[in-house]
Amino acid sequence: MSSYAVELRTVDGGATALGWSGPHSVVVDRPAEAGGRGLGFNGGQLLYLAVAACWSNDLYREAATRGIRLTRVRIAVDGGFSGRGAASDPIVVDIEVEGDATEAELQALVDEVDAIAEIPRSIREGTPMTLGSRRLTALVGSPAQPGKG
Repeated sequence: MSSYAVELRTVDGGATALGWSGPHSVVVDRPAEAGGRGLGFNGGQLLYLAVAACWSNDLYREAATRGIRLTRVRIAVDGGFSGRGAASDPIVVDIEVEGDATEAELQALVDEVDAIAEIPRSIREGTPMTLGSRRLTALVGSPAQPGKG
């Protein structure tokens, strides 16, 4: 379907999971106090990390098109979830950019990336999401009971 397909599978019968896309992987888990082992990022952290990664990648991409060499980028993303099943609270992105350019050129770069960064745009514009196929394996209450059917 796309070049950004990812997969996630739980391991060892619990909430801990491995996620990957091609040769890259990440550990996903729930905090220990929420029933996980606390071994990896939770989904909310990954969402905010995706925002930060997109900002960083796009800053470097767009800087290169402008002939600007960036020497340091720091992206801090903060947000939260106010309850079970709630959409994210407002997300705040703080940015520090250092590079071989004037302050005005760096400001123009940040403004451009703010307008075009794909992950933030997807969140801001509400990208549609659908549930695709389902494959369910019930381990209790099997419909094929002995002597019936």
